Amino acid sequence: MTKLLSMNRRNFLQASAAGALAGAMPGLIASSAAAQTALTVGFIYVGPKDDYGYNQAHAEGAAAIKAMPGVTLVEEENVPETVDVQKTMESMINLDGATLLFPTSFGYFDPHM
Repeated sequence: MTKLLSMNRRNFLQASAAGALAGAMPGLIASSAAAQTALTVGFIYVGPKDDYGYNQAHAEGAAAIKAMPGVTLVEEENVPETVDVQKTMESMINLDGATLLFPTSFGYFDPHM
């Protein structure tokens, strides 16, 4: 019986850590589930998505993002580096509800953003 009640320091610390972790798990799981909200992501390509280069690399990344739970993807290809990109961005935000945009061309930046 004395062996059953005797516990060394290492075993005590391991058991304490396991108990604390088990006690915290329900709160962690509930808070992470409540924190998830739907996300609409927009990708704007300067050329075709299947160009075997820069645009296709972004399109493959967008496909990986689309596979994530709670993510909606909005894509527009062949958008020139003119005022058309502003219209596309506004449309994605106002009509599609996009909260995150990836305009994949440096020419989209100035003066359009």
